[in-house]
Amino acid sequence: MVTTTNNMNRVVIEPVTRVEGHGKVTILLDEQKQVQQARLHIVEFRGFERFIQGRPYWEVPVLVQRLCGICPVSHHLAAAKAMDYVTGTEKLTPTAEKMRRLMHYGQMFQSHALHFFHLVSPDLLFGFDADPAIRNVIGVAAKFPDLAVQGVMMRKYGQEVIKATAGKKIHGTGAIPGGINKNLSIEERDSFLKDLDQMIEWSRSALKIAKDYTVEHLEKLAPFGSFDSNHLCLIREDGAMDLYHGNLRAIDAEGNKIFDQVNYQKYLDYIVEEVRNWSYMKFPFIKSIGAEDGWYRVGPLARVNACDSIDTPEAEAARKEFMDVTKGKPNNVTMAYHWTRMIELLHSIEKIKDLLNDSDLQGTDLVVKGEWRGEGVGLIEAPRGTLFHHYQVNKDDQVTMANLIVSTTHNNEPMNRAVEKVAKDHLSGVEITEGLLNHVEVAIRAYDPCLSCATHAMGKMPLTVKLVDHEGNLLDEKSK
Repeated sequence: MVTTTNNMNRVVIEPVTRVEGHGKVTILLDEQKQVQQARLHIVEFRGFERFIQGRPYWEVPVLVQRLCGICPVSHHLAAAKAMDYVTGTEKLTPTAEKMRRLMHYGQMFQSHALHFFHLVSPDLLFGFDADPAIRNVIGVAAKFPDLAVQGVMMRKYGQEVIKATAGKKIHGTGAIPGGINKNLSIEERDSFLKDLDQMIEWSRSALKIAKDYTVEHLEKLAPFGSFDSNHLCLIREDGAMDLYHGNLRAIDAEGNKIFDQVNYQKYLDYIVEEVRNWSYMKFPFIKSIGAEDGWYRVGPLARVNACDSIDTPEAEAARKEFMDVTKGKPNNVTMAYHWTRMIELLHSIEKIKDLLNDSDLQGTDLVVKGEWRGEGVGLIEAPRGTLFHHYQVNKDDQVTMANLIVSTTHNNEPMNRAVEKVAKDHLSGVEITEGLLNHVEVAIRAYDPCLSCATHAMGKMPLTVKLVDHEGNLLDEKSK
């Protein structure tokens, strides 16, 4: 849609397609068709932080995952980890931790497969400017049926892992404060082992597609929505990637550590959220650097850039190959998110293989209890990046405060910068076409945003009712 106001043309992309949730992009062009401003707006609001207040703490891991049907496991586990701390649980039993990890890697596997094959592959296979009638998952299924089947079956495998560990494929109940409520039966284990080799082979081929595409088009992709940035993620104590647990590490665009091995219970000493009046999504930044330069990226690109190693052999070999492109320095190419996402896909299925062959999954010691604390923070590396859950609980077991900083919120500033850069590079001074507008959406899709998860606001959100007559004159107005 194009409108003209004050000699400025306003181009609106609404909704942004092939992402989870609802958002729009506005682009302002001057009389010479030069882009003056481009913004990603999140136009839906979910008040989970508010309406879970007063609920008993043990409901929270099940309740908050209703934020999303795409990544509910991430919220389920982050909330459970926070409630572990609230209830004083220092260390889970081996069965509980490994069941949670299996659940989490099942989530990573299915989510990365869904994004790559269903949402991104049309752009990579047909081109950014291709006819939108074929530039979609139906077009992929028609021209590349084997790839379409592969994507569906990989997602199904991950979903079945979630069902076996959480009780349901979506909005499960497996993780509880202090542990887990079921183990993995031998029958369930054997059913996953049967298809495991195929999943590993398909993961290798998906990684090859992403790697080859990036390398072959690197000259074009390197400037596409790209910029130097800081990166944030969880990291294991030895510096290895750990998608389930660890301490916080932040690095700058050159790979220098801003902070490292920070206990995430103290995240408020390091991370601040900025509010802007044109989006329901906040803008986090690193406190020691400040709002102007302290923003950062999270997700697969940040995790592969920031970690020292990956503890599964094939994914580690792929990480080294990825880092060789930039001679060991962080890779700040936005479209490289797809390559790193497929490195994590392979890593996830390697971890699933290791866990399935671990007899602790058949253990019966599932829950531990500790000394009550009343406040706790749970962090996990969700498919889209680092996910923060912070709760306070009173002596009556009721939640009194909740703060959720989800992956897409961390990436808010980078996504807006990517939108503006692509718009200025590709839309300034030219006749705007659907294909050119899709370039903007391609940059957003690189982050695999989950927009519905990411919205929360600071301050008041009043309900306003206006009474007007048939000519539009305001007769009365009430706010609550």
